[in-house]
Amino acid sequence: MSLQALQHIDPMSLLDTAISLAAAFILGGIIGFERQYRQRTAGLRTNVLVAVGAAIFVDMANHLAGAEGAVRVVAYVVSGIGFLGAGVIMREEGNVRGLNTAATLWGSAAVGACAGSDLIAEAAIGALFVLAANTLLRPVVDRINRQPLDTTAVEVTHTVHVITSRDYQKTAMRLLEEALEAAQYPTGDLEVRAFGEQDVEIEAVLAATSVDGDVLDKIVARLGGTSVVSQAFWSASTSD
Repeated sequence: MSLQALQHIDPMSLLDTAISLAAAFILGGIIGFERQYRQRTAGLRTNVLVAVGAAIFVDMANHLAGAEGAVRVVAYVVSGIGFLGAGVIMREEGNVRGLNTAATLWGSAAVGACAGSDLIAEAAIGALFVLAANTLLRPVVDRINRQPLDTTAVEVTHTVHVITSRDYQKTAMRLLEEALEAAQYPTGDLEVRAFGEQDVEIEAVLAATSVDGDVLDKIVARLGGTSVVSQAFWSASTSD
């Protein structure tokens, strides 16, 4: 079997594959260098591996099944990279982090897929645009973020968080609901998720958009003082 494989080696095909993978390696490295410099979750090696991996799959399909096979593999790359991107997205106290890193990985996969399809110039242009989005747009984003919020156009969502043992989950939930009802803050959504091995986190999203922070401070202080709640706090997030 190995001798038969050696007989089918095509030097021109190997050269084509080497050029595609080299382009994916270099262009993915350019994207990854910027991420590594800013100490993001997915840095130089991750972006290179994503770009080269996408190029390998597409190049292989291109050689085995032609353009139609490559198109099918590209579709799988686009959907499959979503799982890798989801791994770098983190949620911390109501704030979502890692979306830009996940989008950059998606861009690296697209660059690699272009390189694997022998679209080297298109891959280079794609890498430049991904890099430009992460560098040239940064001052624009920073300037926008420094602008004061237009409170008439921003809706604030308040969430009360309660950490408790699994054994006291029902009791803590009842105390939380009673405290919010007493303050006339109805709950719009209630979610329970695992918090470590023995605890759970209860999140109560308030239906009211106008909330007194001092009242919430008193509520979480009262809940945190009970024997069934180990920690209680509240957070606010904005959306257009």
